[in-house]
Amino acid sequence: MTTPDSPAAPEAPQPAQKDHGRAGRDLPAAITSAVVLVAAILLSLFFWKTAFMGIVAAAVAVAVWELHRGLSAKDIDIPEQPLMLGGVVMVVVAYFWGAPALVTATAVTALVIMLWLLRRGVAGYVKNATASVFTLVYVPFLASFVALLLGEGGTNPAFGLDLDDHGVRGVITFIAITVASDTGGYVAGVLFGKHPMAPVISPKKSWEGFAGSVVATIAVGVWLVTSFLGGDWWVGVVLGVIAAVMATLGDLCESVIKRDLGIKDMSQVIPGHGGLMDRLDSLLATVAPIWLVLYYLVF
Repeated sequence: MTTPDSPAAPEAPQPAQKDHGRAGRDLPAAITSAVVLVAAILLSLFFWKTAFMGIVAAAVAVAVWELHRGLSAKDIDIPEQPLMLGGVVMVVVAYFWGAPALVTATAVTALVIMLWLLRRGVAGYVKNATASVFTLVYVPFLASFVALLLGEGGTNPAFGLDLDDHGVRGVITFIAITVASDTGGYVAGVLFGKHPMAPVISPKKSWEGFAGSVVATIAVGVWLVTSFLGGDWWVGVVLGVIAAVMATLGDLCESVIKRDLGIKDMSQVIPGHGGLMDRLDSLLATVAPIWLVLYYLVF
């Protein structure tokens, strides 16, 4: 016990945060995590493409958990279990029965969630119901377009790699072009970034980085559409521009959400990357328009 005249006890030293420089992240951990995730995706597609739906469903469940965790910082309590279950059902029906089934499953899940929240009473109903429907659309609904894309090649549960499958080709193209956007933007931003795009929302995102995203996605888009999907080169340009714009918007929206909630990362489930939602932001934003372009202009 200290007295008024006694010297104050020294404060415990705070652990210094490691400076990762302009990279902004632990690159070795980030690269290792990315390799593991990509390997899991490719292995599932190459050996049994239906297994990839299991990865998508698991990602939906984790992302819902992260959003529940993040929203709770603002005293918003979304019902985790109904959202997880409904999200998995949406992914499954989209894969096996297509877009009409997805729309129906989304509407039914939204209604079930609103009814579920009635059990809690009146206080906070609008706030929690609104956040729940937002979560439903933001994660399971958008993620279900991956299922729609994979289902373009049929749902035959045959084992083994089939690169003639439109669905497998479409998913590989979608992932590759989105990764190209993130990678091109990251490299150009680190090397040349001087003009912030949205300093209040994401200080490290620059117009130079966005230019790098556009160049990378167009290059990868033209290459994959012409040599891998058998489409016209201009479709690759359209795909690249759309992917770069939507991936950037997805990243900015995720940054806005985190800033509004007052959190740095959604979680720490992926070493070097933070939360799963911190990696899914651009993928969720690009998958629907990529599916639309491929569906009408390539498939």
